[in-house]
Amino acid sequence: MWRQLFDIDPDAGQSLQSQLRQALVKAILDQRVPPGTPLPSSRALAGELGIARNTVVLAYQHLVDESYLVARERHGYFVNPEMLHGRVPRRAARERPECTPAPPPGGERCVTPPEARPTRREPAVVMDLLAQRNIEQPLDWQRYEYPFIYGQVDGSLFPVNDWREAVRLSLRVDAIGRWTQDRVDHDDDLLVEQILTRVLPRRGVWASPDELLITTGAQNALFLIAQLLLDRHADYGIEDPCYVDARNIFSLFGRRAVPFPVGPEGVETDERLAGCRLVYVTPSHQCPTATTMPLAARERLLNQAARHDVTVIEDDYESELNFTGAPTPALKSLDPDHRVVYVGSLSKTLAPGLRIGFMVGPPGFIRQARALRRLMYRHPPTNTQRTVAHFLALGHHDSALLRITRAYRERFLVMQAALAAHELLASRAPTYGGSSFWVRLPPGVDAQRLQRDALERSVVLNAGDHYFADATPPAPYCRLGFSSIDATRIAAGIDRLVELANAQVR
Repeated sequence: MWRQLFDIDPDAGQSLQSQLRQALVKAILDQRVPPGTPLPSSRALAGELGIARNTVVLAYQHLVDESYLVARERHGYFVNPEMLHGRVPRRAARERPECTPAPPPGGERCVTPPEARPTRREPAVVMDLLAQRNIEQPLDWQRYEYPFIYGQVDGSLFPVNDWREAVRLSLRVDAIGRWTQDRVDHDDDLLVEQILTRVLPRRGVWASPDELLITTGAQNALFLIAQLLLDRHADYGIEDPCYVDARNIFSLFGRRAVPFPVGPEGVETDERLAGCRLVYVTPSHQCPTATTMPLAARERLLNQAARHDVTVIEDDYESELNFTGAPTPALKSLDPDHRVVYVGSLSKTLAPGLRIGFMVGPPGFIRQARALRRLMYRHPPTNTQRTVAHFLALGHHDSALLRITRAYRERFLVMQAALAAHELLASRAPTYGGSSFWVRLPPGVDAQRLQRDALERSVVLNAGDHYFADATPPAPYCRLGFSSIDATRIAAGIDRLVELANAQVR
């Protein structure tokens, strides 16, 4: 019985004692070991599991300290019945009572036979989000030989020791006393200060605390913005091709998307902008083409937005991944009349899983966004905010950014050379860095099929179809990221991709 309950793996990345404690807790809370049940002796369990007796003793004692077990002298360890107080018994939780509606006034309680009950269907939803076109990527991309995946970070570049230092600081007793409190709609003061003084000035953006809101990633900021600015009477401008999640978010609240083509200098707006409530752009590294909008084009866009009274949503996507030229000022830094709402995050330079983003806008708009955020989730986890704040304050983010850009530059040059060696894959190198290439495939190649075939050959890529406003793209494209693949594997991965594309052409 005990060996079936405890799956202990010596090769797992967790100590044997931790695994045993976790297995015991699961068995107790899942009610697989009834209250008052005696556990085997430490010697017997150690022998059955093939682990050291001291490992079992320490695990038992830890669970006594946490009240999962009680120790009885000369009798051993037992499951503590108090730990399961207030829980529905396992068998009762699985049983569904027969229909027992309330009795009529003065009558007896009726019991409807199960066969007479109407079938309960799932609640009807008011919108079908599953019908939206989305980017699908494997969660286990690390196991593939050639992961040309975008939006992920290379674990070998993550500053583990620096992050641990920031975590330790956020776990001091005085710090815990601050972030365990409900801060309602307020953000961590240190994180706000660090973003205002360390992160935004790199982009030429200077703001005050009442112009900044912390969000759970840039995507959450876009959702807040769309809900505040759009309604079913409002058209909105988007790039074409465009960041898929942004397009899908705006479609939930606005009336109609007005797609503007992306050229060599980024999005190319025209007089259709006059009918838009807002226009969403990614000028630093356009998503997905990685085109960088030059200064003159940025000023032209701002002038058009002012003429037509349109709000510009600037998603400063991959702005800090710049290693091939001088940085171009953010649109927000060129905005004299507060027309631009700026959105950024630390996903591409720290870790996407931390979900730390921010928006900068006029104080009145930020107050509205803060009120809306409060209704959704109050604020991002304060312990995460404080840890990121320490990471920034200690200078670790700037140091990590330097290491990342050096590594990405090497991979960028290798991929550029590998693509140039194959005329079959046409691409234009990003002007100012980034983390991916936008590749035009040969006529006749089905990008979705190529993505599927590539996965079977251990190559992860991103078909470009879903980025376009029209479900039928003008030409087949794919997106090849280099943020998570070692430079030594890039050339061989491109060779394999060419082989798969050639198979379709023939």
